[in-house]
Amino acid sequence: MSTRLSSHARAVACGFALCAVSVGVGVRAGALAKARPRAIAEQMAVAPYAASARQAPDRSRPPVPGPVPSLTLPPIERRTLPNGLAVWLIERHDVPIVDVTVIIRAGADADPAGRDGLASFTAAMLDEGAGGRDAVALADAAARAGATITADATFDATTVHLHVLASRLDAALPILADEILRPAFAPDAIERVRQDRLTGLLQTRDNSAALAEAALSRFIFGAAHRYGTPIAGTRAATTAITAPDLRRFYGAHYRAGLATVLVAGDVTASTLVPELERTFGAWARGTAARSPAPVAPSRTSAPATRRIYLIDAPGASQSQIRMGAMGAARRAPDAAAIDVLNTILGGPFTSRLNQNLREAHGYAYRASSAFVMRRGAGPFEAGGAVKGDKTAEALGEFFKEIDRLHDAAVPAEELARARNMEALSFPAAFETTAGLSSQVAPLAIYDLPESRLRDYVASIEAVSADDVQAAARRYLDSSRFVTVVVGDLARIEAPIRAAHLGDVQVVTADDVLN
Repeated sequence: MSTRLSSHARAVACGFALCAVSVGVGVRAGALAKARPRAIAEQMAVAPYAASARQAPDRSRPPVPGPVPSLTLPPIERRTLPNGLAVWLIERHDVPIVDVTVIIRAGADADPAGRDGLASFTAAMLDEGAGGRDAVALADAAARAGATITADATFDATTVHLHVLASRLDAALPILADEILRPAFAPDAIERVRQDRLTGLLQTRDNSAALAEAALSRFIFGAAHRYGTPIAGTRAATTAITAPDLRRFYGAHYRAGLATVLVAGDVTASTLVPELERTFGAWARGTAARSPAPVAPSRTSAPATRRIYLIDAPGASQSQIRMGAMGAARRAPDAAAIDVLNTILGGPFTSRLNQNLREAHGYAYRASSAFVMRRGAGPFEAGGAVKGDKTAEALGEFFKEIDRLHDAAVPAEELARARNMEALSFPAAFETTAGLSSQVAPLAIYDLPESRLRDYVASIEAVSADDVQAAARRYLDSSRFVTVVVGDLARIEAPIRAAHLGDVQVVTADDVLN
């Protein structure tokens, strides 16, 4: 973090210095040229170019990565308010900004049966009226405080985030507290948000990428598993959610005993804690028990053979491909090996999938992969948008690259490159207060130790080729993958069937979204 900023500062400083030297040389050369032979001025003008030529970089080979920038994480100062609310403070005084993240350890995995999307719906209602103000008045109050307040629910937690100047924190905290402690759940606001959400779900049918993502999760986990349905839920569940449902979910989970307030920025504990006691001290403690993580399906329950589901998108020029299987949980002991594995396979632009599908064959603009880690084992997924007339060929290349990692050890040079990429990019994630908050928040959500961050670079540098292959063999058995292709069936179905890549089945959007 500090190394990157210092390097930039040095570059800027050097740029100004070179400008000053150039001006000085020009003035001095002009004066000398009037009094002495012209050759002196010419010599002075040529000298910098000669020095530059002597120091020209060797462009015959790529530059060697430098050492990993040092990352010294500021300590997390932990306090607990009388009502049981945990407070984590990370002081950072280089910029006058404060980021406050209220983490409620209940997300979509706490949705009751038949009410998929309830956690997300509840989070969406927080800024629709609270503390005696409607949505417009809340937005005006936040704008006057110069604050940005957003709320979001994931599968694992609900977070409400405040970004504000340190000098305006005292004005913004009461607005944040109103949204969390005193939401109105007004009937007209509920109906407005419901219609927005129903419209969004309807749009998913016409969004091939979103439809492919939803279909992959549905066919990996099944409709009965919470991970098999999007966080926003289904149209039927969204239509059925009532104001009492929202209030019950809020009452059960929005409690101080299930929450952590994470604060990063230009503030001290002596100032912050009394302010939090004034604004959040009335928050009821509640119970500290959170809903259990969804139980992952047994890996032996995965399809015995590769299955390919086709969804028609008539007239589409591209096909959206998604493929994968159940992956790993956030607390997986081989998390570092998984990170390196995915960096090699489909993380950055230089990954194997992208180099194959984009650079070598021109089938896709971008091909990638990801392990979606949650409290329970989330999905591994790979995919991209490919040319419609090359869909079958692209599928074959995806499987080929995945099988290569499964079957053969990663070469030493490629492994070193992947480790360097992970290790060298890690400090940049902490450059801003918002970035610092986003890196620390998972410690509270997943009950992880601080060493998970402190030792991350060392854990990445310790990953071996055997570790990568072991992870690939554990998670990347493509012979049992679920694959979804959303495209123009008139163009893609026959070639896919002819390629004999797996059992092919045509399904509809209703099979996925209902």
